[in-house]
Amino acid sequence: MARTFTVSSSIVIGVSPQAAYLAVSRPGDMGRWSPENLGTTDGPGDASATVGTRFVGRNRRGRFRWVTRCTVTAAEPGRRFAFRVHAIGLERPRLRGPIATWEYRLEPVPDGTRVTESWTDDRRAWPTFAANAFDRLVTPGRTFAEFQVRNIETTLRNLKRELERERGVRSTA
Repeated sequence: MARTFTVSSSIVIGVSPQAAYLAVSRPGDMGRWSPENLGTTDGPGDASATVGTRFVGRNRRGRFRWVTRCTVTAAEPGRRFAFRVHAIGLERPRLRGPIATWEYRLEPVPDGTRVTESWTDDRRAWPTFAANAFDRLVTPGRTFAEFQVRNIETTLRNLKRELERERGVRSTA
């Protein structure tokens, strides 16, 4: 079976590209939308992350918890935000190597902003059979690509709900 290295999904959110960027460029807030991420243990705090910012992501899948070391690779306000995951561990990210890249592209559309979230598998050196076997073990019988499609769609729906709710509260205040 051929290996899928990148998956993505898009949603239109009724806010400006700048408002969407402010949300996705704060890694500590990702836990509010993601079904798997719990936020960060360090990083830029309430500010938008900039290129080179490093942070430790906290994650959970069922009862299993782990942390990842990440570095911001793109920070273009209103347009694009990306980071790569390059270390993983249970309590501290000790195992180093290319793991994944996450990217958010923002495009103005008549009803707001099209937000496209992408996940890229950076484990290029792993043989396909080993990656698929590992993936099925840790993602209830799926490959990471299949698993991440569901996570991305959930994250985007949650992001849309929260940002549009915040916009509604601000516009009626």
